[in-house]
Amino acid sequence: MIVCIAEKPSVARDIAHVLGANHDCGGYIEGNGYQVTWTFGHLCELKEPQDYSAMWRSWNLSQLPMIPVRFGIKLKNDKGVERQFAIIEKLMQAADSIINCGDAGQEGELIQRWVMQKAGAKCPVQRLWISSLTEEAIREGFQTLKDQRDYQSLYEAGLCRAIGDWTLGMNATRLYTVKYGTDRQVLSIGRVQTPTLALIVKRQYEIDHFTPETYWVLTTLYRDTTFTAVMEEGDRGFRSQEEGQKALDAIRSLPFEITSVEKKAGREAPPRLFDLTSLQVECNKRYGYSADLTLQLIQSLYEKKVATYPRVDTTFLPDDVFPKCPQILAALTPYAGFIQPLFEGGKKLEKSKKVFDNSKVTDHHAIIPTPTPVTSVALTDMEKRVYDLIARRFIGAFYPDCKYEQTTVLGEVRCQGLRAGTFDDFIPFKATGKRIVDPSWHVLWEKKKKETAPADSAEQGENPENADAAEHTLPAFTKGESGPHQPNLAEKQTTPPKPYTEATLLRAMETAGKLVEDEELRDALKENGIGRPSTRAAIIETLFKRKYIKRVRKNLAPTETGVELIGLIHEELLKSAELTGIWEKKLRQIERHEYDAQTFIQELKQMVSDLVLTVMRDSSNRHVPASQ
Repeated sequence: MIVCIAEKPSVARDIAHVLGANHDCGGYIEGNGYQVTWTFGHLCELKEPQDYSAMWRSWNLSQLPMIPVRFGIKLKNDKGVERQFAIIEKLMQAADSIINCGDAGQEGELIQRWVMQKAGAKCPVQRLWISSLTEEAIREGFQTLKDQRDYQSLYEAGLCRAIGDWTLGMNATRLYTVKYGTDRQVLSIGRVQTPTLALIVKRQYEIDHFTPETYWVLTTLYRDTTFTAVMEEGDRGFRSQEEGQKALDAIRSLPFEITSVEKKAGREAPPRLFDLTSLQVECNKRYGYSADLTLQLIQSLYEKKVATYPRVDTTFLPDDVFPKCPQILAALTPYAGFIQPLFEGGKKLEKSKKVFDNSKVTDHHAIIPTPTPVTSVALTDMEKRVYDLIARRFIGAFYPDCKYEQTTVLGEVRCQGLRAGTFDDFIPFKATGKRIVDPSWHVLWEKKKKETAPADSAEQGENPENADAAEHTLPAFTKGESGPHQPNLAEKQTTPPKPYTEATLLRAMETAGKLVEDEELRDALKENGIGRPSTRAAIIETLFKRKYIKRVRKNLAPTETGVELIGLIHEELLKSAELTGIWEKKLRQIERHEYDAQTFIQELKQMVSDLVLTVMRDSSNRHVPASQ
């Protein structure tokens, strides 16, 4: 008998249906030579400290660091888990072979491997690796099963991640709680949660200690167009009101002359397909959905077979998906009006390297719709919104670039003998405009502009789909023309950094705290991001549960406890997003056979031992107040 083990009952039912197994035996489904069973996510977990030593039961500094000679696993203490595991164990003990049908990722691999280890499975194991739960994808997956040994490095990376989180989390949490906690307050320290908290605390510090600088901007209105004085690089405007007023007075009665009119053709490529983080960012900006809620919604769409595997960190598709794209597009009947132009006059889909690139895809590709018609599935309103974003991005990927014309008009006012700021004898001005020649893929988003989104949806480079397409057309100017104008001097102030929203925090986690707008550079920094796409939402939720952060309208702010905790931690290892990013990079290298798992564990043990020693030597009397 062949035993298949999936990660959820719903997924097991889908697999059983394709395999022709239809006899429900309670805890598994049997038929056609297969027994299909399931877990409920993690059935097993790493043992707790007291499972290794009775002395580790109490929180005592003298017992740190706690580093087991060999890490072990145990069943979760849950009656339902115990009942299901007993069924799995019985099936696996009698199996001729096993097919691991867990989620195709690092965590899914770890979940199923631990169950098989705990059940004492001895027979050969194969791996089902699929990116969607459609019948076609499941059938294809069973036709191309791989030996589980091909995924050994994936398991080792997941195991190192779990051991790393346990070793640092257990030791650092006890260390800081006993050393610095008050009123039985637990100071939770985590490999990813603490540097994430540090990002929020640092941003709040920058906001609270920001000193605004006043400057003055000189503009002039000529032919109903506002021109702004061109300052030296690095200068926002005049540094003193006196200099600005002097310039204003000097040009008030003099003519304004156009010195240059330059038009450049520009192109704007369609937005990238979604990975999980960019989908969470977009949903937070547009609808205010939390990262955790977006993950739940896209997971549901995956299980309803209308979207592909969600826990991905690439925005590209492999070449072998291209032949399937016409079938996927044909299933998107609610969007027929947008799809029809792609095939007008017998046209064929164009294959862009910006979308299809095997070198940018490892285990999974970008999130896209499946060939399952969305009209055949019952979706909630929130699921419809998420699906709509995914469908429009997918369709837009096959549209040509948007074409526009960028106009730059330069002008000046000559004023003999002027000495104001950096200006000498004349003041240059500049105005820019943009005219859309061919909106192309922007037509997909014209009606979406009216949807409610957070007021700062374009903050920090995170522009909504239509932001770059906004037209600002200038009148027709001619070089050499001149005439009267209306100058104005306005007082301005520099503004503090914006607080993190979940959208901007996710981006910061993805790039280890670096603010990056360029997509290609962001891709390069993903290697050193903190956390994984599938875990970042849970990390943010953990910070809320620990009362380290709070929501202030749509923004994230640290609580007093969160601020005090980060202020207490002097060890950069614990709070530096960059250092944590380096650790994450090593885990990814283990996955790719580029770094030794055993070396990672040894470095981890030494690092934690050094941390304990450093904190124990602290003779200060610092303490963190209990959270309210």
